[in-house]
Amino acid sequence: MNGWTFEGQPGALGDTTVTLVEGGSFCVCTRSGDILQGGAQGVYHADTRLLSRWELRVDDVPVEALRVLTGEPYHATFIGRAGPRPGRAESTLLVVRDRYVGGGLREDLTLRNLSDEPAGCVVDIHLSSDVADLFEVKAGRIRYVPDVEMTPDRAGLLVFSTSRSRGARVVADPVPFAVPGMLIFRTVVPARGEWTVSLQVNPILEGEESPAWFSTRHPVEHAEPARRRADWRRLSPSVSTPDRALAQVLRRSREDLGSLRLFEPDRPDEPPSIAAGAPWYMTLFGRDSLLTSWMALPLDQSLALGTVRRLARLQGRIDDPLTEEEPGKILHELRFGAQPGVSADGGLAYYGSVDSTPLFVMLLGELRRWGVHQEAVDELLPSADAALEWITKSADPFLFYRRKTDHGLLNQGWKDSVDGVNFADGTLARPPIALAEVQGYVYAAYNARAHFAQEVGDQVLKKHWSDRATLLREAFNERFWLPDRGYYAIGLDAAGRPVDSLASNMGHCLWTGIIDEDRAASVAGHLLSPEMFTGYGVRTLASTMGAYNPMSYHNGSVWPHDNAIIAAGLMRYGFAEEAQRIAFGLLDAAEVFGWQLPELFCGFSRDDFAWPVPFPTSCSPQAWAAATPIQLVRCLLRFDPWIPYGHIWLAPVGLDNLRITGIPIAGTRIDVEVAGGEISVTGLPEGITVHREPRHPTTAVLHHVP
Repeated sequence: MNGWTFEGQPGALGDTTVTLVEGGSFCVCTRSGDILQGGAQGVYHADTRLLSRWELRVDDVPVEALRVLTGEPYHATFIGRAGPRPGRAESTLLVVRDRYVGGGLREDLTLRNLSDEPAGCVVDIHLSSDVADLFEVKAGRIRYVPDVEMTPDRAGLLVFSTSRSRGARVVADPVPFAVPGMLIFRTVVPARGEWTVSLQVNPILEGEESPAWFSTRHPVEHAEPARRRADWRRLSPSVSTPDRALAQVLRRSREDLGSLRLFEPDRPDEPPSIAAGAPWYMTLFGRDSLLTSWMALPLDQSLALGTVRRLARLQGRIDDPLTEEEPGKILHELRFGAQPGVSADGGLAYYGSVDSTPLFVMLLGELRRWGVHQEAVDELLPSADAALEWITKSADPFLFYRRKTDHGLLNQGWKDSVDGVNFADGTLARPPIALAEVQGYVYAAYNARAHFAQEVGDQVLKKHWSDRATLLREAFNERFWLPDRGYYAIGLDAAGRPVDSLASNMGHCLWTGIIDEDRAASVAGHLLSPEMFTGYGVRTLASTMGAYNPMSYHNGSVWPHDNAIIAAGLMRYGFAEEAQRIAFGLLDAAEVFGWQLPELFCGFSRDDFAWPVPFPTSCSPQAWAAATPIQLVRCLLRFDPWIPYGHIWLAPVGLDNLRITGIPIAGTRIDVEVAGGEISVTGLPEGITVHREPRHPTTAVLHHVP
C-alpha cells in the first residue's frame, strides 16, 4: 500500500510515538505530547504538515512525561510534571495536555499546583512549520520552504507559505505574548489551584482559513467528530461474549474504523467513505477502501456504499499516462497535498492499481447480496459496466498490469513494493504481470454482473458474463497451476512464464472461488505448512523461497487483512479447521498488540519467539487491519447472505456463547446468538430462509444459486 511516486516502506516513526487520527487529519508526537522537529512528527491535514514543531517548556525546562491516556482515536491526555519549584526537591506542578485532532488541532493545557504556595511561572510553546507535503515527509526528502513566515497577530501566530498558499493560524485563550516561533504565557498558578489555556490550530489551504473541528469556543462533546462518534457507537452492532480477547479486539476495531471515516463537507447527506490508515494513508484508496468496507459489512454498510459512490464519481474518464487514468478505471489513491493537478473531488487522483477496478464491481455485487436498497446499487450499475469495459478491453483472458511512465508504481497489486513479485529463486518478475488474485477478482466481478442480469431477467446478458467467468476459470486453472509443486503461481510475467514462488496470493483465489475444487486441499495444505504458517498467521512468502525475509514488507511478513481473506477462502472450500487456526492465531496476536492488529508484523515463527515481533514502520490504525477481526467473526459464523434470492447461510464453528445484536441487513437489523451449539436468528425480514449449514463452495457460481 505505497503512496504514489514513492515505492518501498513508509517512513519510520518509532514505537515511542503517539498517533491521533480523525478523518483526513492526524498528529504524531512523543509520549510527552511534544512534536519534535527533524523527523516525521507533526500535525497534518489534507496531506500537508501544518506544524513540524510543538514543544512545551515551563520555566524553560521540558515537561517530564508520566502517562498517556488514550480515549477516542482523535483524543489523548498527556500527563507530566514540570521541574522542581525553587526551594523544593521535587516537582509540585502537574501538567495536563488534553489534545484533540480533527481539521487542525485543539489543546487544553492545564497546570495544577499541588503546593500550598502560589507558583509563578513562564510557559512557552515553541512551534514551527515547513508546510511540507506528506510525500516529502514520508520519503525523507523535506525541502524547507524559504518563504514560510511566522507573523504575530492579536490572538497568536500566523504561519504561512506564500508559494504554497498553505499554512496555519495558532490562536490561544488567554492571548499570549507572541514572537516568531514562540507563544509565551506569564502566569501565577494559585496554591492548590490551576491555570488553563486553550490553544487552537486552524489550517489554511489555498489561502482559505477554516476552523479546527474541535473549537475552543464550544464544549468538546459538541464538535462534529464527537457527535459522529456517539452516533457510530449507538448504531453499531453490540457483541456479548465471555471471551475477553474477542470482545476487546472487536471494540477496538469499531473505534478505529470510526476514526478513519471520510466525510465530504459539500455532501453532508452522503454516507462516508474510509481512509486506508494512519499516518501515511489518511485518504481514499481504491483497493484498501474497497476491501476494508467489504470486511466491515457486518458492522456497517454505509462505509461500502459511500466508498463505491465516491470512487464512481472519480472513475477514469480520459487517458492520462502520468496519472494512469483510463476510461472506466477505478483510482488507486486520492491526494490533497501541494502537488500539481486536480481531480473532480478536489484532489490529485492516481490510477495505478490493477485490482481496484474488479474489486469495485465485486463490492457492488456484495452490497446487493446484503440487501442494500436496490435503487442505491442500481444507480451505480453504469459505473460497474464502465469498469467491466476497462477490464475486458485489457484482459485476454488475463488482466495484466504495467505502469505507463517511470512516475508510477512498478507493481500494481496489493504487494506493490518494488520487490513484491518474485520467482522461487528470488529473481524479480518483470512487468507486464498477471497476478493470480487479480484473476480471481475479475472472475468474481463477472459473476456479480451476471447476478445483476439475472435479477432483471436479462438471460442474454447473464449468459454473456457467466460464460466469461467460466472461460476465465478454466484458463486460470490451466495456466497458473504448477502440477509439480501442488500450488498456484503468484502470477505470469512478461514472457507468459508462471512466477513460481509459494506465496499467500492464492488464498485470495480461494476466497473468490476461481480455484478448482480438486486442487483446493493441496492449496490449503501449503498455506498451513510450516513454511507459510507462523502460528500467528500465513506469511506473504514461504520461508523456502529465495526472497524470503521475515522482516520485509511483502516477502515473508504477516498481514492481518491478507489472512482474513485467506481464512474466508479456506472456509468457503470447507477447510474449517485450517480457517480457525488462522483466525485464532490472529486474535492471539491482537492481544499482544494491545487489541489493535497492525498493518503487518514480522513473519517469525511462533516457535522462534513467544510473542509476534512488530514491523517497525507498520501503520496503526490501519483500515483493513482494523476490519480484519470483523471479517474473522463473519468467517467463523460462516455467515453468507443472499438476500435477493431469499437465503442466508449460518453455521458457526469455533464460536460459542456469542450474541451479536443489531447486524444491519436488508434495511433492517437482526440478532444472532450462538449458545450450546444452537443458533438463534431474530429480526429477519419475511421470506428469508436461514440454512444452518455451510454454503457449498461453488454456490457463488450463477447456475448453482437457489
